[in-house]
Amino acid sequence: MQFQAVLSNQHHPEYGVATVPFPIPNAEYDNIIALLEPFEIGDAVRRDCRIEEVSGNFPILTQLERTDANLDELDYLAKRLDSFDDYEKTQFQGMASRLDLHGVDEFINLTFCCQEVTVVTDFNNLESLGRRHYLTLGGGASMEEMQGRDFRSVALALLDGEVGRVTPYGVVYDNGFEMSQLYDGHSFPQYRYEDCLMEVEMSSRYAPPDSPAAYLYLPVSQTQIERTMLRVGINNYGDLCLRFLESELPEEVDAALDFENESLTDLNEMCRAIQPLNQAEREKLGAVVLFTKPEQAGQIANLAKELEQFDYVPKVRTPEEYGKYMIMDSGHYEYDENLAGYIDFAKYGKECMENEQGQFNDRGYVAYQGTLRLDELMQGDPAENMGQQMNME
Repeated sequence: MQFQAVLSNQHHPEYGVATVPFPIPNAEYDNIIALLEPFEIGDAVRRDCRIEEVSGNFPILTQLERTDANLDELDYLAKRLDSFDDYEKTQFQGMASRLDLHGVDEFINLTFCCQEVTVVTDFNNLESLGRRHYLTLGGGASMEEMQGRDFRSVALALLDGEVGRVTPYGVVYDNGFEMSQLYDGHSFPQYRYEDCLMEVEMSSRYAPPDSPAAYLYLPVSQTQIERTMLRVGINNYGDLCLRFLESELPEEVDAALDFENESLTDLNEMCRAIQPLNQAEREKLGAVVLFTKPEQAGQIANLAKELEQFDYVPKVRTPEEYGKYMIMDSGHYEYDENLAGYIDFAKYGKECMENEQGQFNDRGYVAYQGTLRLDELMQGDPAENMGQQMNME
């Protein structure tokens, strides 16, 4: 947690207050929205949360008190701050104090440019001060570039030639600072806060080409999807245009998707189904996708949920290799290595493949052991589907 905020409804103070920790964990997002409903705050777009109090790792954020903010703005700000090291925290707080910021949008934009300023908290070590200032000006430097440089002179040039502004967080040197305007009050700039399986860009198919887009990092809750849509002015899924940006999915899954024709809901549910799988299980899913040839994200989601219905032997690509695996490593037989010269591994492997209707692919060997037809398995549980149809009727 970077900070927590005590929130209220400015127009109905009699409703009381709610305390929300930021950033909000994905698993708790829907619960926080539900928590704020009795207070009639937490709208997807409006800044309807009056900030009564802020506490946590960034004392400067008390300058947000008695202002209004959108819940997702506070969450996004906290996620940005969560990536800061100690010096970036000093830069952020020093410059926010120097500029006397009070709006949440101003704080968000500052997170993208506060690294341009130099903040001095100790004037006793000029060598260290000069090194820090040099790295700040260049945004970093190689070891070769740093070697032999007179950082004491760099520090003296800063102190003699620039005007520093005293703040509670140190003396701030602007270095020609210009405030970023990346956040426009509606669409959050692209920022991947934590591990995700897929990053997509969302926009309205009817919006002008230069209109801001929104970014989703799947899987997320359905509530988060719908709120993000509203932030960029998309009121229904038919208006939605998606662009694939990045994926941590098995390459076979990416190759199987016809992304331009995929449903965002299906993509999200597919990522949700794959997320609990470990690395070995994800490799198995890649092999199963090659074996079953799904055409939609929903089918891949069902395969991910039913992986135990498939046998998978990685890196096996010939009947002989499969026969050796079955006899020597599968645990089905007590293998005596002295009999190796008398066993026709290739023949046995071929017989097993014929019985199992298994196949080799680039991942290894795959066979389906379930009772449903593969097309039924990929479409989901028929009984469940029938129940859903009856409920709709």
